[in-house]
Amino acid sequence: MDKLIFRKFSLDIFNFFIISSFSITFIVWIVQAVNFLDLVSDDGHSLGIYFYYVSLNLPKIFSKTIIFVFFISIFYVINKYNNSNELIVFWNNGIKKIQLINFILRFSILFLILQLGLNLFIVPHTQNLGRLLIKESNIDFLPKLISEKKFINVVKNLTIFVEEYKENGDLKKIYINEKLKNNNSKIIISERGKIFKKNNNYFLRLYNGGITNINKDNTFTLNFSETDYDLSNFSTKTVTRSKIQELDTFQLFECINGFFPNKNFDESIIINNTNTENCNTRTVKSIIEELYKRIVLPLYTLIISLVSASLIIEPKKNFFQRSQKLNIFLIGTSTIILSQLSLKYFFISTNVSYFILSLPIILVIFYYLFLCVFTKFKLYLLK
Repeated sequence: MDKLIFRKFSLDIFNFFIISSFSITFIVWIVQAVNFLDLVSDDGHSLGIYFYYVSLNLPKIFSKTIIFVFFISIFYVINKYNNSNELIVFWNNGIKKIQLINFILRFSILFLILQLGLNLFIVPHTQNLGRLLIKESNIDFLPKLISEKKFINVVKNLTIFVEEYKENGDLKKIYINEKLKNNNSKIIISERGKIFKKNNNYFLRLYNGGITNINKDNTFTLNFSETDYDLSNFSTKTVTRSKIQELDTFQLFECINGFFPNKNFDESIIINNTNTENCNTRTVKSIIEELYKRIVLPLYTLIISLVSASLIIEPKKNFFQRSQKLNIFLIGTSTIILSQLSLKYFFISTNVSYFILSLPIILVIFYYLFLCVFTKFKLYLLK
């Protein structure tokens, strides 16, 4: 009977968690998708690339909301059970309060593993896929971004101006400014031209114009009656270098190998001359912060579960009964806020760093002992 009761309890939490997390994740995803529209409007990528890229952000959004949604899920279900007197079923079947707390704590380990799996492996992988997608994609939307009498600079080192642009792709009075190496530049002026696609790359066929190469020493001009200008040689203006959150977790550990733990380490140190190219020019602080977010922050899921589980303890005084739910909710949200703020004090000193690293475990132990005292536990129930 106990197994059936705990199974229903866990399923109620899980069902509410699934519905809530997907709802919140979808709302945040829609907002972010709108913010990423500049991939099409400004950077010239196709709609297919855009939708694929924004979809790769779903795991990241989901991982960010897990701890809060999990807290709300347990809080909601226990409150619902309490209001409908369903908690009496637990007590009538001989289930002690500390046993229910133990079950919630063990149940939270599943969500801890889920969050660790997302933070350590899935999220960095999907973020890196998104970067590679942008880096390797063609500027498929370039023809639709070209407008009459406007300077278009959707790609690096290239500016295009068109006096007249027809729907069939014909252009008139074209000006192209291409930046070359060593501050050199190339200016192309053409009476007319046409955009066409060949081997999945865009070309601009120009007629009756001239090419002027400008450098520090001299200027050279060459006239032409017809020439093809390859637009595939230009990359998007979108940042394509790996960000910290896109790097593999094991790679991050390799980056700080030898820097931490070290009593005299300086968080402002810039890493250079490592075997891993992606580590170069990164600061020790940025890498440690990312590892902290991936590994330490999920541990607060355990303390959050205990805070929400304290709803089953009924205060003896009426004053505390009236404000119990509000107090527990504030403690839970304050703990989540604390988990985010703790990183700001991580680099004060080595002792503070070790304390912050162990803080979630310390909070779990102290809060669990607090609950044990208030539930008048017996040792044989701690299983």
